[in-house]
Amino acid sequence: MTGSAALRPVTAWLYICAAVVFAIVVIGGITRLTRSGLSIVEWKPVSGVVPPIGETEWQAEFEKYKATPEYRLVNHTMTLPEFKNIFWWEFIHRIFARLVGVIFLLPFLWFLVRKRIDRPLALRLGVIFALGGFQGVLGWYMVKSGLVNDPHVSHLRLTSHLMTAVLIYALMLMTAWSLETRPRVQGSRAFAWANVILVFVMMASGALVAGLKAGKMYNTFPLMNGQYFPQGALGFSPVLSNFSDNPIMVQFLHRNFAYGLGVFFFWQLWRERKNVSLNHPLAWIVMAYLLQFLLGVFTLLKAVPVSLGALHQANALILFTATLFLLARRPHAA
Repeated sequence: MTGSAALRPVTAWLYICAAVVFAIVVIGGITRLTRSGLSIVEWKPVSGVVPPIGETEWQAEFEKYKATPEYRLVNHTMTLPEFKNIFWWEFIHRIFARLVGVIFLLPFLWFLVRKRIDRPLALRLGVIFALGGFQGVLGWYMVKSGLVNDPHVSHLRLTSHLMTAVLIYALMLMTAWSLETRPRVQGSRAFAWANVILVFVMMASGALVAGLKAGKMYNTFPLMNGQYFPQGALGFSPVLSNFSDNPIMVQFLHRNFAYGLGVFFFWQLWRERKNVSLNHPLAWIVMAYLLQFLLGVFTLLKAVPVSLGALHQANALILFTATLFLLARRPHAA
């Protein structure tokens, strides 16, 4: 085999890895929504793949959790069966993270040994693997922030953890698509890049909302308890801290970012209306955006139930995927 045909196994492998990362992001969202992220208080990259076995080991794990601020200040009435429920979500999240490392590393080494990938591709894949290792360390760094004094993980560390996963996912997909030959979609590559960047920033703002639990307040739409710009949005000092630490301002920004993103997408759709059909990547972006907007509204109105919150996060990644696909299909000269 030569050319793109020889790289089909590499492409398929990258798709599988990206799918596992997608699952990790969704499971991570459920872990956060069920307040399960602080249930495992130690980071054991190797021995941590085995869950507690027997009541003695479960009770020992529960005792470790009892020493945390979350148990003392929030879950002091929790029973062992209830602890098991939150433990399993965090355990599954960590297992999937280890799984993607193995699924990535072993085939990568095999492709290297068999000389199925050239040096530039090998370097790019090496960067992705290094980012994956960094992501694991960052995840534990995030968890540690909730094990001391305040029973909540740092919203800034949570945002960094999520967006690093999104970056890894994007690099996997863009690398896979770069190995394939697909017909190009005419249009502005600059706008395609803008879509990717704006949705990435939108997801980061959503992570701040999640980390600050800002979705639990102002559960009205379209106004925030009868106001467009709510009181208290600039109540923190210094002023700039409102944009990262004030849940009122963070929710306000996330809402309005969504409005602006919709205007930008629909403007592009109107601009390219003569060339856009239902199977055009730009049409997929608009459809994913509309679904995301509706999911966001209902998630807010229902004060972020686990099911809607998880769907909202999953569809955000689908929307991001659509923007990446449009970018991959745009001619480089455009």
